[in-house]
Amino acid sequence: MSVSLPNDQAPLAVALSVRRLVEFLLRAGSIDSRFSGFDRANEGARIHRRLQRAAAKEHEDYKAEVALRQEYACDGITYTLEGRADGIFTRDGIVVIEEIKSTTLPVADITEDHAPEHWAQGLVYAAIYALQNELEQVTVMLTYFQADEEVVIRFERTRTAAELQEMVQDLLHRYAPWARLAADWQAKSRAALKVLTFPFESYRPGQRAMVAQVYNTCMEGGQLLCQAPTGIGKTMSVLFPALKALGNGVKGPVFYLTARGTTRAAAESALDLLRANDPQLPLRSVTLTAKDKICLCETRECTPEACPYANGYFDRIKDALWDALQDPTGALSAALLQEYARKHRVCPFEMGLDLSLWSDVIIGDYNYLFDPVVRLQRFFESRGDYLFLIDEAHNLPDRAREMHSAALEKADFYQAKKALGKGKSSLKTALSKVNDHFIEWRHRCEEIAGQDARFGQTFFHPERDEVFDRLLQRLCEQLEIWLDDHLEANELHAQLLQLYFDARDWLRVADTFDEHFVLQVSAYGSQVRAAMLCLDPSAFLAADFTLGRGAVLFSATLAPASYYKDLCGLPEAKAVALRSPFPQENMALLCAQNVSTRYRDRDASIPRIADYLAAMVEARTGNYLAFFPSYAYMDKVYESFKEQYPDIAVCLQESAMDEGQRTAFLEQFSPAPAQSLLGFAVLGGVFGEGVDLAGDCLIGVAVVGPGLPQVSARQEQLRDHFEQTRGCGFDYAYRYPGMNKVLQAAGRLIRTPRDRGVVLLFDSRFITQDYLRLMPPHWSHLRTVYTEQALRNTLEDFWQAPQESDKESII
Repeated sequence: MSVSLPNDQAPLAVALSVRRLVEFLLRAGSIDSRFSGFDRANEGARIHRRLQRAAAKEHEDYKAEVALRQEYACDGITYTLEGRADGIFTRDGIVVIEEIKSTTLPVADITEDHAPEHWAQGLVYAAIYALQNELEQVTVMLTYFQADEEVVIRFERTRTAAELQEMVQDLLHRYAPWARLAADWQAKSRAALKVLTFPFESYRPGQRAMVAQVYNTCMEGGQLLCQAPTGIGKTMSVLFPALKALGNGVKGPVFYLTARGTTRAAAESALDLLRANDPQLPLRSVTLTAKDKICLCETRECTPEACPYANGYFDRIKDALWDALQDPTGALSAALLQEYARKHRVCPFEMGLDLSLWSDVIIGDYNYLFDPVVRLQRFFESRGDYLFLIDEAHNLPDRAREMHSAALEKADFYQAKKALGKGKSSLKTALSKVNDHFIEWRHRCEEIAGQDARFGQTFFHPERDEVFDRLLQRLCEQLEIWLDDHLEANELHAQLLQLYFDARDWLRVADTFDEHFVLQVSAYGSQVRAAMLCLDPSAFLAADFTLGRGAVLFSATLAPASYYKDLCGLPEAKAVALRSPFPQENMALLCAQNVSTRYRDRDASIPRIADYLAAMVEARTGNYLAFFPSYAYMDKVYESFKEQYPDIAVCLQESAMDEGQRTAFLEQFSPAPAQSLLGFAVLGGVFGEGVDLAGDCLIGVAVVGPGLPQVSARQEQLRDHFEQTRGCGFDYAYRYPGMNKVLQAAGRLIRTPRDRGVVLLFDSRFITQDYLRLMPPHWSHLRTVYTEQALRNTLEDFWQAPQESDKESII
């Protein structure tokens, strides 16, 4: 919904989709994940096209996807209703409006009146068409496609033009309080945002330029890639101009999308600063949190039988929304959503999604825009006047690859068959056939391994396996029947439900499989893993970005810009690289070039790396972090260091650390330590980015090696693909991702203007042109050292140099 701001002369104007109007007013009952489908929008679109093609053969004048738009006046409000009728044709001289709905509800439950909102949608389209074509009556055909059994069920109703117009007026009258609520908020919000002031007395160096670039992108449209070093204040530098754009006519909302939950807090803090700077600022934001994290139940099961917050959700949600929209803070965080959800007995996750339609800023994970299953369909069914702010955008290509890939393992199908117990059934037969196909794959892996043992028992194929996909489709049909017949919550039901979702996800990816994908099958003893890997996500991302008005992709590491523009599907995007706002002399940047970290040299390098690390730590008391390309390499240096330098305190990152263990690891890096601490961590891991150890919490970072991803079958496929399509396979698969991890790790060091510290790089490759050209401008003072003593001497001079005066830190 969009609202034109009212004034003394003009009535309130509201643009509203027909679907949103009827679902908001008429949808009732409970949330039930059993019948929501794995990918409702994409699957529904395919089914629509299928039924529309069949109807076109039956009716010569059948028109599909007919855009309809009509103004209505009601209660002093001018509504513009918009939507698309699935089909329109003439039968026996009467116009028929077809509304198509796909569903997984059991056939017995698909009654004529089970979903009033479906009738209402078709009837509103009929009202618009009748008005515009001066028709006396129209028939609405409601067509259901039951996806599991592929059964088509149709109902029809014929209404006069007068009856249709009366129904529309009744709906608009009922919606009027909500329209006025939205209009009142937007009037106050947009007026306030127009005069919004920057929440600090001055801009940091480079920050004003970033704000200007972002604002221009938001106003003019298009995309901007912005490499902004730590310290510029990236979060405020994108949110402030985006909000100013809302105040100057961009409808919005603003989507602030992140790669990790931890960085969402920075966006929330920036908005809180704006509110603190202007306590009367009407600014509503909602933070969308994963279901498992925000769920109020001990075990998440989104069915009316298991969850009191899902049971009757649609009957209570409007009262809950009205209450939450009066919240004086405007900051609808996860904790606040849970508070309102408990009060009104509704699901906090779904409530957050519903509140997003009434918010100025929506904070959430990448997947709410880029994942074809999870994306916010309520916004992205068509293009809107949206602004996308993509935080830590260097993560986007890999995340997009994951979203468009799928994997299955033989063991899951074998265990499911075993769990069903003795006896024969159609489901067990379908499971056996899928399992047998995995066995055929395993035999092929064994044959390939005998010919090419580089990556063990693995083979690749440039096309999808259609035989396997058909077996999987038949299995899904049997799983759906079993799940419908066994609704009781138990371990077996959960196991088969997860298998069903995994299989449907595979089939979704299979439908998009093209030259940007590869099928990988690997065998490990008796086990087999199959994956459809998306090698190049650029086409998907390009389509996603067209859904909004403008996008700003920002990170401290977006070099080279051509690489990110390519993989993000934005060849025409503007790219800017801003200089660090901090004095270059605050960071000693050194390279121990006589240490080789190549795989064949790693064991020999261990004693020397330990000596260099000790020299760095002994130069000044403080906290240090050393990053390694693998756990194995890290563990060997860690043991060697402890043996050679037992008096220096150390801590070690372990694999699969939970949130509490990660917090405990970071808490050891306390300010003003009495003795030095050296932490050992993995490059590209949880401590390699998104960690803020400002001031003297961290005064030194060592990066062992250029961060190249481990050579593997997958990476070699990436290399081959981009060598064939771009002519730079090694850069795309190894060098660029590796250097990004190096720069991110080094970025943990200088966080504020008063921070000082040392970055020590290990490997002579860092001083070659291939790597020097990837370094940001504020790394131009890189120096080499050849001995531990040279490092000590250099650091002694660095730490004795005069320190810059303190400056205020800005988010």
